[in-house]
Amino acid sequence: MRVEMAGGICFHARLPLHPPIIQPHPPRFRNGIRCSKTKETPQILKFVVSGATEILRLFSSFNKNELNEVVPEQKYETAATCLDDVMIILKSDYDNAYFVTGNFTSGIYAEDCIFEDPTIRFSGRDLYSRNLKLLVPFFDHPSISLQGITKVLSGETESVKATWKLRTYLKLPWRPLISVDGTTVYDLDNQFRIVKHVESWSVSPLEAIGQIFTPSSSRSI
Repeated sequence: MRVEMAGGICFHARLPLHPPIIQPHPPRFRNGIRCSKTKETPQILKFVVSGATEILRLFSSFNKNELNEVVPEQKYETAATCLDDVMIILKSDYDNAYFVTGNFTSGIYAEDCIFEDPTIRFSGRDLYSRNLKLLVPFFDHPSISLQGITKVLSGETESVKATWKLRTYLKLPWRPLISVDGTTVYDLDNQFRIVKHVESWSVSPLEAIGQIFTPSSSRSI
């Protein structure tokens, strides 16, 4: 029998002719979602997140005026000429709580920038801006605070690494609280434009999605 374990490690085991009957352990659930021992995001979860994003995008097509009032149109003229410029602009965007306001300096991003978090991956600066606009109207008393920002040099690639804390209630009947500590790495090209924006979280994707379905009556920011 060939058994494959996490990390790609395999071993072979010889089964007895009459193996004992072993009762399987019941699956563990958290916030109504089955827990996984691996940090890899299940494909079904990625599908659900992508589907939910598309539903929000369709919903927004009927509320364009309201969304434009919440999030002003972005300006593209700002550009960086060095790594320090990028850090200064990103600090300013965090001061403006860009993730929960949708107000970010799009001019420092390449048009085909790749955006990735543990649940979804796509390319396109304009698409990212639209996705932020979809989320902003659902936030209630949101905050995102920058904990630290540093330069990262790896070979020929220059990057900026930011750590942050996100806290927000959602405008749903049970008013769930989303509370995530995270890290974002911004990879730059030779023109100091951000070509890759990758988030990682302190909680698993299942735990993050589970927060959406957990009432906030016993939780606080």
